[in-house]
Amino acid sequence: MDFTITAEQDELRRVVRAFLARHSGEAEVRAAMATEHGYDPAVWRRMSDELGLPGLAIPEKYGGSGFGAVELGIAFEEAGRALLCAPFLSTTGLAAQVLLAGDDEDARADLLPGIAAGTTLATVAVTGDGTWRPIGHGAPRARETHEGWALDGRVTCVLDGASADVVLVVADAPGGLGLFAVPSTAPGLTRRVLPTLDQTRKQGALSFAGTPGQVVAAPGSASAVLRRGLAAAAALLAAEQVGVAAAALDAAVGYATVRVQYGRPIGTFQGVKHKCADMLVLLEAARSAAYAGLWALQSGDDDEVEVASSVAQVVCSQALVQVAGDSLQVHGGIGFTWEHPAHLYLKRAKSSELLLGTPAQHREILARRLAGVPSPAAGGAPR
Repeated sequence: MDFTITAEQDELRRVVRAFLARHSGEAEVRAAMATEHGYDPAVWRRMSDELGLPGLAIPEKYGGSGFGAVELGIAFEEAGRALLCAPFLSTTGLAAQVLLAGDDEDARADLLPGIAAGTTLATVAVTGDGTWRPIGHGAPRARETHEGWALDGRVTCVLDGASADVVLVVADAPGGLGLFAVPSTAPGLTRRVLPTLDQTRKQGALSFAGTPGQVVAAPGSASAVLRRGLAAAAALLAAEQVGVAAAALDAAVGYATVRVQYGRPIGTFQGVKHKCADMLVLLEAARSAAYAGLWALQSGDDDEVEVASSVAQVVCSQALVQVAGDSLQVHGGIGFTWEHPAHLYLKRAKSSELLLGTPAQHREILARRLAGVPSPAAGGAPR
């Protein structure tokens, strides 16, 4: 495998960055995060129609462009750099990856074309209480009826759960954990938007009362499918974290060159200069770990992906929290105000750190794999 970035991939980065510079600046981010569902449908439509980002790495037979994980990771990195408010991670990074990790051809043919076209928003609900737990912890119950499967229970902290057209729900069935596709119009489904620390990324709570669901992974097989799909999602989230960290560092360096104190730019002072240098070291380490995860994902080796994605989450989560926090400190008092965007990077850093497992939890996954001990997260899947 070639571990270099090609000219075509660099051009993809340039095009995506230019698009997001026009449509995901600070004013657009603040406007989107103030809406109920947290994104601008017109921008999402242009991302789909003009750039084809939702279907970038979906196979062509399902309506996608058929590119690889590295190209998709580049798009996620640029989305992070722009703090994009859109259902990109939930739909393309989570739901599409879980569908591709499974072997239900009917579900793929039914859902992936809409996801690739940007007309279907989708997400995944893994645990009932929204915390990082073993897959299916506190999940809804699934029961067979004469009309098919029905779900009862609730899930919370579902990424874009209140706006998704389809939710892939892990449910506890008599034969083991299953995965069920539930459309937003299904009877017995109620949804509400939750208040979140990171207002650029919406989450929802869902309740099911005899809600019909279409089988995506048969009872007893969902854990393996989700282990693969969520490992892929963790690698893509790591790429996004690199983009957020790069933007936070750029903002800190830019401010340090124009903010004058005692007759000289604060960037000339040793304390600020060294802090910015340390931030750069953290960023480059995170970028290496993230792209190692993307290259592993592109290789198709499940074991390698699970290890590389956990490593990437450990490195990138810690790096982003540190860089975003240091960037805020470089900005001084103004960085703590609502009017300045520095707090948006820190809030995204904290939410991303928890979204698919904390660094400590991913270290536990890696330690258990080295020791040959089954992971507490149902075989090593991050949540």
